[in-house]
Parts: sequence; structure tokens; C-alpha cells
Amino acid sequence: MNNKNRLEALSAFLKSKRANIKPQSVGLPTGTRRRTPGLRREEVAHMAGVSTTWYTWLEQGRDISVSSSVLDSIAAALQLNNDERKYLHDLAFEVNPNVPQQEIIQKKLPSSLEKILSELKYCPTLITDRHFQIVGWNRAAAHVFLDFEQIPIEQRNLIRLVFARKELRALAVNWEHFVKGFLSIFRAYYGQYVGDEWYEQFLEEMIHLYPEFQTLWQENEVSTAPELLIEFRHAKAGKMLFNLTSLQVQGNVDLWCSIYTSVEESATEEKLKRLMEKTEKNS
Repeated sequence: MNNKNRLEALSAFLKSKRANIKPQSVGLPTGTRRRTPGLRREEVAHMAGVSTTWYTWLEQGRDISVSSSVLDSIAAALQLNNDERKYLHDLAFEVNPNVPQQEIIQKKLPSSLEKILSELKYCPTLITDRHFQIVGWNRAAAHVFLDFEQIPIEQRNLIRLVFARKELRALAVNWEHFVKGFLSIFRAYYGQYVGDEWYEQFLEEMIHLYPEFQTLWQENEVSTAPELLIEFRHAKAGKMLFNLTSLQVQGNVDLWCSIYTSVEESATEEKLKRLMEKTEKNS
């Protein structure tokens, strides 16, 4: 991400978060003369203890000097959570200005990860890199989502697939809810690796191909580990309920593990077992 794109991302994030705060939630009157939703710039500046001019410049994406303490004050005024606060700092300071291009992992995963994937027999599990390229999955994931083995390596990007493949669009009852979980993690990576030009190229492509991507992306949601309840309507297994748990894999390569565990008393695991057994008998 070049400096211009980084500052534009910072500007969009601040504007989005300011618009999400209801004046009454911070003890301000709603009023009848507010032309835009959320707080005014001068109100954020006052709560953060900075001048309105300085905050305006920051929100406009000007290249100005900032400090950690001032950013923390702005984060508090905007009621940012820990992940959003880190994202703000990442964009403001460009902590990784010269990140090398990460290539698709084509060799085998570490044996420890392969073991985890096989042990999670009835928990669909995906492992992705910082670009959300799918680098590992188990049999359960192939049965619930897609047979990723049939997809060329260069096309195994999870963000792209959930927009491009009709099977995944039809799978989730609330598709937007399903997608937002992935996008919130993707944005956390986006802020962390601001020097990686791959993100700008990818975002440009996605916005061009899928207008709804831009709408969801502009919501500026950030989370390193969203916990979601997802309802699927599987073409062969019917209604399935999963809890999504996301974990960062520790090691030399930046990997993410998304584990879907069946909701208790939902009969999801039994349905998945039958689906896997039937499919394997017919293969």
C-alpha cells in the first residue's frame, strides 16, 4: 500500500467510525441541525483533547505527525475496540512499510497442522494465509463448502470465492453475515501489512467485479477473531448450524485457522457424518 492509499484508508476508517457513534451515547444532545449521522469532527476533537483543525487534517488523510498517546485518545473518543485501535495505529504509523510479496504456499503444511486438520474430523476447518489464500482444509470442509482440490491454486482465495461461487452464496442463510466475518479479519491483515501492494491490487479487482464487495468493505469492520453463529442450508444435508472460531497460527508463516463446530442439539454433526459417509461410498 503506498502512502496515498494508506492515508485514504485511515481517512475512510475515521469517518466511518465517527458516523457510527450516536451523540446521546456520549452525553451529547441529538439536535435537529445535524446534517450527517454520528458525531461532528469538532466533537471528536474535543473529547480527544486535540484541536479541531488537527483532527480535521487527520481525517482528511493529510500526512501529519501523530503520536501513540494522541491516537489512543482518538480511539477512546471513537469507542474503538482493541482490534480497531490496533488497526488505527497500523495505518497511522505504517509499521510494515516494506513487506515482501507473499507467494502462494504450494508445499505441504507442517505435520502438526496436518494432524490438527485430520483430528477435527467433523469440524469443517480452513487454513488461510494473510492474503486469505486457502492453504489447507480438511475433508469436512470439502463436503460442506467446496472441493478445493478441484480449484486451481491461484484461484483458492477465500474472499474471492465467497463472492464468485454461487454454491457459497447459496450456502449461508445470511450471506452478508457470513462474509463480514471474513472481511473483518482480512481488514486486520490489511492494516498490519500496509506495505504489501498486493492488497490494493486485490481490492481494486474485487470492487470492479463485485459492487456488493465495496459496500461491505466500506463498513470498516475490524476483528482478529470474530465469533459467529452461522446457519447453512446445504444442498444435500439441509439446515446446519455452526459456531465459527478463528485462531492465529503461531510460527514463521502468518496463517489463520477457521474452525466450524456444530451447535449442540442441532443435529448438524449427525448430518455431516451421513453426508460424508454417503459421498465416500458413492465415490
